[in-house]
Amino acid sequence: RCENPCTTSSCGRMIYIYPEKNLRAYPGVERGSVEWDETYKIRVNVEKSINHFKDSFCIAGRKTQNEKTLHADLLLAGISQLITVMVADKIHQHQYIRSLKPLIA
Repeated sequence: RCENPCTTSSCGRMIYIYPEKNLRAYPGVERGSVEWDETYKIRVNVEKSINHFKDSFCIAGRKTQNEKTLHADLLLAGISQLITVMVADKIHQHQYIRSLKPLIA
């Protein structure tokens, strides 16, 4: 038993998730359909890009919580990513679009 219960209910605290609000379980597109396949091909690429952005530019492991510092970090990370794409395109090495290290090494 909890010493400081957050509710007087005998079954504890309950949280309701309505189907129309649960987009992970009910995304609004029928699974297995052509629309599903097309949408989730794009989603995979978007999630990879976000993960790459967070990991490569150390956005995920930031030590500060200051909003101005976060804003500056995001701007510099975005600029770095765009420069990487431009350099890789200019030297016709498209396999390095996602990685700055091989370009400058």
